[in-house]
Amino acid sequence: MYNAKAFSAASASSPLASTTIARRDPTETDVQIEILFCGICHSDLHQARNEWSGALPTVYPCVPGHEIVGRVTKTGSAVKKFKTGDVVAVGCMVDSDGTCEECKAGFEQFCHNMTLTYNFPDKHTGGVTYGGYSDSVVVDERFVLKVPSNLDPAGAAPLLCAGITTYSPMHHWGVTKGKKVGIVGLGGLGHMGVKFAHALGAHVVLFTTSPNKKDDALRLRADEVVISRNADEMAKHAGSFDFILDAVSADHDINAYLGLLRRDGNLCLVGAPEKPLSVSAFNLLFGRRSLSGSPIGGIAETQEMLDFCGKHNITADIEKIPIQKVNDAYERLLKQDVKYRFVIDMASLKGGA
Repeated sequence: MYNAKAFSAASASSPLASTTIARRDPTETDVQIEILFCGICHSDLHQARNEWSGALPTVYPCVPGHEIVGRVTKTGSAVKKFKTGDVVAVGCMVDSDGTCEECKAGFEQFCHNMTLTYNFPDKHTGGVTYGGYSDSVVVDERFVLKVPSNLDPAGAAPLLCAGITTYSPMHHWGVTKGKKVGIVGLGGLGHMGVKFAHALGAHVVLFTTSPNKKDDALRLRADEVVISRNADEMAKHAGSFDFILDAVSADHDINAYLGLLRRDGNLCLVGAPEKPLSVSAFNLLFGRRSLSGSPIGGIAETQEMLDFCGKHNITADIEKIPIQKVNDAYERLLKQDVKYRFVIDMASLKGGA
């Protein structure tokens, strides 16, 4: 074991603060990574404040962070894919059993023995996993990804969660050239959805409740912007969409969007509203429409997404911050005051608290 610098939450009500954590020494299949950048996901805030206590109670101290980009500093003797100096990434998972049906199919995200990057039982140490708000991490090479050399490493960090969360359902539901695709909400997930849908060749329509987001949506390469509170604007698109990606986590009327799908169209949820959704059966029955949900992708698909981003020069729109500003960033996140993802520059961790 060795000591690493980190920022952690000591309780649900305490701010994140500087601390020291124990990391395992690399085994023969491990990669040790100096963390350069780590994105801030809204789930980091939920977890740090124990807001998911019913499903995934927080164990303190909690070191969040699962949008990690760093540089390899050491490799185990059996590591084949990486060498010292490589720029690599780690997302929401750091292990799975590798033997179940899901793992064999490349769907590690559905493995019942999958290990999350933080606040999850750590089979190596007997404690819990610690995330990317740290100066280093040790991960099995199976869960380490290559970052294309042309991508800005800070802008690439959110691809490991916001990126794959929006890419995976588009990949699964066959978003390609000629498809009409809707993106609901322009935040950390939604802005990536617009970028991917455009790069995949689709006609992209952004739905928002905020007229002041129109110009930015067009800058991100949306073809049209619809103000969802305007019934006439919504009615113009009735029955015309092949696929709609719903990236809104606030309570909203999903039926308004189901009615916009064409025959055999699909609406996929990637946002997670706190309240249960109310769905009219007739919105699904008529047109043989479907409603689905999707989390992150598997490791192979995540690498495919990163390679796609390298080919199309796609990164997240970010605001880079020092780690000493992380608590301010959390408060701004609650106000949706960021375009569109905070990313922590881990060089600031060397400066102390």
